[in-house]
Amino acid sequence: MINKVLVANRGEIAVRVLRTCKELGQETVAVFSEADREAPHVRYADEAYCIGPPPAQKSYLQGDRIIQAALEAGVQAIHPGYGFLAEAPGFAQACNDAGLIFVGPRPETMELLGDKVAARRLARRLRLPILPGTDRTLDDGEIMAAAERINYPVLLKAALGGGGIGIRTAYSRAELEAAIPLARREAEATFRDGTLYLEQLIENARHIEVQLLADVHGHVIHLGERECSIQRRHQKLIEEAPSRALDLALRRRILRAAIRIARAVGYVGAGTVEFLLDPEGKFYFLEVNPRLQVEHTVTEAVTGVDIVKEQLRIAAGRNLRYAQKEIQPRGWALECRILAEDPFRNFAACVGSISRLREPGGPGVRVDSGICEGLTITPYYDSLLAKLITWGETRAVAIVRMRRALEEYQILGVTTNLDLHRALLDSHRFFGGQFHTQFLDEQFVPLQAEEEDYLAAALTTALLDWRRRSGARARVEVGVNRWKMLGRWQLMGGGER
Repeated sequence: MINKVLVANRGEIAVRVLRTCKELGQETVAVFSEADREAPHVRYADEAYCIGPPPAQKSYLQGDRIIQAALEAGVQAIHPGYGFLAEAPGFAQACNDAGLIFVGPRPETMELLGDKVAARRLARRLRLPILPGTDRTLDDGEIMAAAERINYPVLLKAALGGGGIGIRTAYSRAELEAAIPLARREAEATFRDGTLYLEQLIENARHIEVQLLADVHGHVIHLGERECSIQRRHQKLIEEAPSRALDLALRRRILRAAIRIARAVGYVGAGTVEFLLDPEGKFYFLEVNPRLQVEHTVTEAVTGVDIVKEQLRIAAGRNLRYAQKEIQPRGWALECRILAEDPFRNFAACVGSISRLREPGGPGVRVDSGICEGLTITPYYDSLLAKLITWGETRAVAIVRMRRALEEYQILGVTTNLDLHRALLDSHRFFGGQFHTQFLDEQFVPLQAEEEDYLAAALTTALLDWRRRSGARARVEVGVNRWKMLGRWQLMGGGER
């Protein structure tokens, strides 16, 4: 039995996990840095322990302090959320050694799948399609030689970690030569491992991922796919479930491939298998994320499955509550990541105190938030403030609800990317599903604005207004009449799934 849980994280994911624990009747414990003393997750938990100064390296990445707090609080389990220590096999093993349940995969599974080069070798053994690339550790000279064999353009990637960190694109030998030291330093600073590998870059590809659940008794199921193609610098901004890019036959092949990987490693817990889909409809294995994903919310919206609740049940040794045939996705869901970033200043991270917060609501709207009025946004952590999720019977309805919710959303005191989301959701190409992983770079090219133009942009709710006043390029289509674009028939329930 798990009667008390410590959540080893912060922000919106900490609040989200704490809420499910409350529903299960479990006592909750939060940890916080000195910068997060007044944060919502601290207030929400039954108990809270300070684990160090603001920098994550001195607080949220201090596994020994988190375990000490867990033992003092008398918890049975630690839920890591995502990021920080969620994919650290050493921390998972330390939890087990201390007699605590780590809510996640086994340490040895995390170690195998956390190494993307090893995961590529596994996929090759299973005869799954993988991108041309390298399957072993290379020095700088070997990387340059491998790129000539693979052919440019290539992606230089860190073997460990995620979140778009340690990834560089190279279209020529000179670009790759310049990128190697940058990617290696970034990987060493973030993951304490500078190992790099290469993959061929597929342009105009789509990013598809499959959500899995697996218990200790050998049962493995999928919860369908998500599409995460709207990205910036390999970091996701908008996700949806299901994907318009897949027909029935292709969907079945991708789902079966994900299940095969999970069974091959004896996977336990919630996890995600990621694939790339090229313009010709061929898919390739990318990696496995052995943790809860930021975008798990859209899968919950279309399946009705509380993935965090299933994580906790699996960690307690219980059987999955669902057979595969019981998973019947319904409708469509979108998620927009609300970030403290300024799209008009090269997406620079922003800080400040939230002076006003008005969150949207109504039918089909969900907000997973880690902020409140009066909270100070600091430079110490990831810029994610909240996630806005909408569901509809069709994709058209989900989009219209997202637009309405974005119009209602107000965050004052810190600059956010709300205007960017409003513009993207008004794009004809987005509505038509005609996008790929380079869509944002092609559709939105912000230039440095004059101060008076920047102030005008901060006051407007549409990028069209900003573009008209400043003359800067922002090629996202905005100001679209939603009724003309969708038609009453689609809004009232017609159209594709």
